[in-house]
Amino acid sequence: MFRGFYSVASGMLSQQRKTEMLTNNMSNANTPGYKADQASMRAFPEMLLDRMDQTSLPTEKTLNLPFNNKVGALNTGVYMQETIPSFMQGDLQETGRTLDLALIDLSMPTNEETGTSGSVFLTVEGGDGLKRYTRNGNLTVNGNGFLTTNSGYYVLDENGERIQLDSDSFTVGEKGQITVGENVVATLGIGFSDNPHRLVKQGDGLFVTEGNVPLPNANEEGDVSFATRQGFLERSNVDASRTMTDMLSAYRAFEANQKVLQAYDRSMEKAANEIGRVN
Repeated sequence: MFRGFYSVASGMLSQQRKTEMLTNNMSNANTPGYKADQASMRAFPEMLLDRMDQTSLPTEKTLNLPFNNKVGALNTGVYMQETIPSFMQGDLQETGRTLDLALIDLSMPTNEETGTSGSVFLTVEGGDGLKRYTRNGNLTVNGNGFLTTNSGYYVLDENGERIQLDSDSFTVGEKGQITVGENVVATLGIGFSDNPHRLVKQGDGLFVTEGNVPLPNANEEGDVSFATRQGFLERSNVDASRTMTDMLSAYRAFEANQKVLQAYDRSMEKAANEIGRVN
């Protein structure tokens, strides 16, 4: 019975964590470029139970031989192994704002090992000098004329340098060329990841690579086809209706485990207070 407590408790914890993940997705449903997390649920390894027994042989001196009887498998519970972002392209929303940019994955090679398609990202830099990557193209120009994200990260060009502009009167071409007047002043640093699931998700819609290894320039990858659209934002790829349905399912699963736990508790109370009473 005590094993049942552990199994039910693990089920409640996993559904609680799944609900927290879904709630975070829902709260970012209107965040530009946000990639929804998906839960990966796994069961703990099952335990095979044996019962120790013995048999007697009809000999002059009785000989007892031990042996095991298989009882069966015991499930040891479930846990949420990890959360994996979905890099599916979000819908485009037209804003008409010069500083809004959207990246569009047109034709991406498929990773042979994972079977997933690659994706492109804007390259940004924080105050610590580390490169990060994002799909949130809601940009601004700070007081020093540098192109930044709304959270203050510097947007980098293809050479890894910060982009400084005289004003927000510029145009962005399909491959990220920034033109002021008739002159191309910079090209956006757009990185390509052939396996986006290797990226580590951070806050503010940012991703980092393992070991902070820079992503290759998407413009130099011959089989990568993408486009940059000015005056548009990529919306979050959160499916609000499905997320609400999943939240209700997770809540009901949590509630079902809770009722089983209460039944175990009542049984233990009865065993301690009634069956085990000495008259």
